[in-house]
Amino acid sequence: MKFPSSIFREYDIRGVADRDLPSSFVQAIGFAFGEDILGDKTEATVVVARDCRLSSPRIRDALVSGLCAAGCHVFDAGVGPTPMLYFAAHHMNAHGAVMVTGSHNPPDENGLKMMRGKASYFGADLLRLRDRVAELVVQPPPMSPAPGSALESVRVEDAYVDALVKGVRLATPPPFRVVLDAGNGAGGPLGLRALQACGIDVEPLYCEMDGTFPHHHPDPTDPHTLVDLIAKVKETKSRVGLAFDGDADRLGVVDDKGEIFWGDRLLLLFARSILRENPGAAVVGEVKCSQTTYDDIAAHGGRPILWKTGHSLIKTKMKEEQALLAGEMSGHLFFADRWFGFDDALYAALRMIELLAETGKTLGQLTADVPPTSVTPELRFPCDDTLKFAVVRAVKNRYRQTHRVIDIDGVRVLFDQGAWGLVRASNTQPVLVMRFEARTDADRDSIRAEVEAVVAEEFARLAP
Repeated sequence: MKFPSSIFREYDIRGVADRDLPSSFVQAIGFAFGEDILGDKTEATVVVARDCRLSSPRIRDALVSGLCAAGCHVFDAGVGPTPMLYFAAHHMNAHGAVMVTGSHNPPDENGLKMMRGKASYFGADLLRLRDRVAELVVQPPPMSPAPGSALESVRVEDAYVDALVKGVRLATPPPFRVVLDAGNGAGGPLGLRALQACGIDVEPLYCEMDGTFPHHHPDPTDPHTLVDLIAKVKETKSRVGLAFDGDADRLGVVDDKGEIFWGDRLLLLFARSILRENPGAAVVGEVKCSQTTYDDIAAHGGRPILWKTGHSLIKTKMKEEQALLAGEMSGHLFFADRWFGFDDALYAALRMIELLAETGKTLGQLTADVPPTSVTPELRFPCDDTLKFAVVRAVKNRYRQTHRVIDIDGVRVLFDQGAWGLVRASNTQPVLVMRFEARTDADRDSIRAEVEAVVAEEFARLAP
């Protein structure tokens, strides 16, 4: 069996389903994970769930086979969004949890997101898991259910939706309409159900699960995927448009005029709301977030923390800092205020509606006092997994000789008058991620051209 070590990434496992995740390999992953969760315990419970991709049932079956062979009691929560699986792990007090999902990646890709208890399973955990799986590939264990193992179906949808509804403050149904575009991903049915349970007038768009994603790719960080949502918001005169990615742990938002509100601007708005009741609270952002976001958090009495990109890294940092809120440009939003601290697009969507209902204002009105800057969206450039980290290191070494840089995750190069440019290697895709911000379009475009030229030079030098 070929061993695709590159699919073991910083905070999950991700690859092309048929090429990198054959059933026998997934069985080995399940066995190794089950061994680790079981440890020296006499029994261990692991919750599993899957998204709606066409490869997910096969991968789920292989995963469960490996977990049972390791001796785990497996609870199968069925098909749904990743935050439903996170909720199930908390709700059932499980020893471990695994979500089969390709998240926002193309339809032919898939992967595994893991938990140990209520915490993320990432970094060193995944490296140890990778090494153990490599051993099992050479010497496969018997894959029959071990003594004490079991497989049991569970239903957590009702409890999850009930918790979502109770986690927001909507005394009366909001007097405005909302559009939800689930991109035919795993969050559509439950997202629609939660909104309707709150009495919200919601216009559904692509809320039926379909793992081929026939209408558009489920990734709200790509403006092209929001075209239909923007059109529907304008057509229906809705107050806000909401978009989920494939497994509904990312939220995209457009306002009543069709303007896209990226994750850092959403973080700013939610931080203002939370800081009114919790002055001095810590709020975690990541390296792609606008400087205006960090400045605004501080101006409203919060403690802004710039941290690494990645849902597992962010959740761990939140616990270390006892932060009540965190967010990423990509739309991962983490509420420890009235919620569990994990990234959940369904809950974030409800909190957005709560904020709009509470203030009676539009998103544009709520952000009218934010100092204007010229900022790009998240830009992605193809770069092979074997090369992308080397390119980022080379760019960092070039700029650290002449500029101040922040290198906790990639390289954020600081220019004059608060301008900056970011280059980092994605941990989920073979791409380099870039973003640029300055006071004017001209300044932004100038630093973008400069940084992109440096990246191109280093890529040409390092490419085989």
